[in-house]
Amino acid sequence: MSERPSLLVTEGDLLFQPTPERIARSRLTAFSQAVGRHAWSYDELWRWSVEDPAGFWSSFASFAEVPLRSAATEILRARDEDGRPSAEGAAWFVGAELNYLDAVTRHDPSSPAVVALDESGSRQELSYGELTSLVARAAAGLAALGVGRGDRVAAVLGNGIAAVVSFLASASLGAIWSSCAPEFGAASMLDRFEQISPKVLVAVGSYRYGGRDYPLEAKLEALRARLGSTVLTSFDSLMAAGGQQAELAPTAVPFSHPLWILYSSGTTGLPKAIVQSHGGIVLEHLKALLLHCDLGPGERFFWFSTTGWMMWNLLVGGLLTGATVVLYDGSPVHPDPMAMWRMAAREQVSYFGTSAPFLDSCRKQGLWPREELDLSWVRTIGSTGAPLSPEGFAWASLAVGDDILVSSVSGGTDVCTAFLTGCPWLAVHAGELQCAALGAKVEAYSAEGEPLVGEVGELVITRPMPSMPISLWGDDDGSRLHAAYFDTWPGVWRHGDWVKQTGRGGFVVYGRSDATLNRGGVRMGTAEFYRVVEAIDEVADSLVVDTTELGREGELILFVVPAGGASVETIEQKVKAALREQVSPRHVPDRVLVARALPRTLNGKKVEVPIRRIVLGAAPDTAVSADSLADPAALEEVLAALTDAGLL
Repeated sequence: MSERPSLLVTEGDLLFQPTPERIARSRLTAFSQAVGRHAWSYDELWRWSVEDPAGFWSSFASFAEVPLRSAATEILRARDEDGRPSAEGAAWFVGAELNYLDAVTRHDPSSPAVVALDESGSRQELSYGELTSLVARAAAGLAALGVGRGDRVAAVLGNGIAAVVSFLASASLGAIWSSCAPEFGAASMLDRFEQISPKVLVAVGSYRYGGRDYPLEAKLEALRARLGSTVLTSFDSLMAAGGQQAELAPTAVPFSHPLWILYSSGTTGLPKAIVQSHGGIVLEHLKALLLHCDLGPGERFFWFSTTGWMMWNLLVGGLLTGATVVLYDGSPVHPDPMAMWRMAAREQVSYFGTSAPFLDSCRKQGLWPREELDLSWVRTIGSTGAPLSPEGFAWASLAVGDDILVSSVSGGTDVCTAFLTGCPWLAVHAGELQCAALGAKVEAYSAEGEPLVGEVGELVITRPMPSMPISLWGDDDGSRLHAAYFDTWPGVWRHGDWVKQTGRGGFVVYGRSDATLNRGGVRMGTAEFYRVVEAIDEVADSLVVDTTELGREGELILFVVPAGGASVETIEQKVKAALREQVSPRHVPDRVLVARALPRTLNGKKVEVPIRRIVLGAAPDTAVSADSLADPAALEEVLAALTDAGLL
């Protein structure tokens, strides 16, 4: 066995440079040639896309052969008084009609559409033709239950065939889809579904995770009792109601017609019910997946997700491109941490998507998948959910195969895409997201609203994107939508992250701006802090809160999960020394508290702001909803640590 290369890198180190051959055969190159811009750099292409959004999106729709049933009378209509394309209130492809299904059913019916896998070893594969037949039956079943255009179809389903077919059936009818993963708590499901009053709820009776089966009867009874007239059905019953000979006839809907409702995390209150459109999602997902992910027929697209995370919606969007979508239902580390890599080798996955914590965990455990498996099909590793450490970049670049493009991306449920993303034309530098996406004018703003380069600022989007929400459900006058995204700078989307744009056009994300560490006037995002702490072998996970308030500097409190049986004293010494040397003496924590687990949302994000509120005196049940957490017991671990330290 050859010696493994070093993973010791610093932010900005060059890790990957695409070959001329890879660039030439990319779909981004095909697009640039099709629109007469074959000699342009990525930066020139991006500037065109944000300075002439109507021209760019019209050209892309033609290139991608977006199946519009009627032509648009206007590509982009904005509300800005000066006639500029304001990010708030923009309308796209006015007058055009389509249906999401039109972009799925246009592909070769004999080519593979979906491969569905689960922990038990079950494997199902459907061609595009077989998928269309199942969707036709499910749509007929929904119609028999009274579902029509504008009705809501909710689901409590795992990441498998049933979820994909049910979603596509809902879309074909012009209904509005919404889903929760089976592991959500009943209260969390109700927080979401009660807002939208679904006509039908498609549910599974149990689910399997980590080698255990979990029944759902009690949760479903709670839903049945509270959702009133909602019809609760199983997928099998839905298919039986649709019969065997149904024909698929997707309903034509306006470009801006609602496609689905996604939800914010809901850690501190009722989740926002975010409505996105048929046309906006078709257009944005085709752009993201064709041009940035370089997906199409013959490619196998995997992203580890549940049906409660927007990455599931993006994963299903692979069907728009003609690629094969690979689904997995269950724990990513069952029966061991190599499970997903074995799956990728067996299924010859070409784009392997996962989370930053998963990649960093693989690195910390010393895994080196290429030594055991043939992963030569993998050409891109996608990472999201949290900033990926520079060492995580290096591990993903080296431990899986040769010529791996590590595409660390950032976006969100709010837009159901990545606005900072990967690019097949560009180099990969450790710790940096390669670029702003085409059509996404992402900038870092100072407190005064001035663009910054080379300095950390607020992440903003200053031009409209097609997948921005058309509304929040129930927000008839748009006031909540405005307050959520546009009340800081007129017409500018404020996302709530700290970000730095580098001189070469890449970006470094530093964490949520509402979880800023403010020590002695030096402001820092938490991601930079975690990169140092979690590089220590004895630390499995960490969470930091700064209790500083206006006019008073508070304590910096660090929670850690020990790795390998390390003592608290050893961890504290190493953490403080590393932070003093690599960050600053101001950022050495006042207290280091130990817990067996740390709370994360159902989507895997660290729960920083609610823990800060608890430390500052808020009651735990008002600061955070336990049902919004992936592991509610982890919250109890943190509360116990705070109590033991005399902070509660």
